[in-house]
Amino acid sequence: MTELAGLRRTINAFVREGETQYVAECLDISVVTQGVTLDETIANLKEAVALHLEGESLEELGFATDPTLLVTLELEPSPRAA
Repeated sequence: MTELAGLRRTINAFVREGETQYVAECLDISVVTQGVTLDETIANLKEAVALHLEGESLEELGFATDPTLLVTLELEPSPRAA
């Protein structure tokens, strides 16, 4: 089965450090989640995206079948030792 032209194959998200937990937010769909560790945050993000897309028409949302998550990690640079 071929994909329709113009459908996105990735869902973009970013992870940043919050005050006490990591926060993950999708840029393409309304999904935000968090976790204490990066592994937990990514697992929560995957689950939240799957639940958000469950029962939805991916084509109507502009996505190809089985899109992947592209996650960017935003970190503050460490201060240099004087």
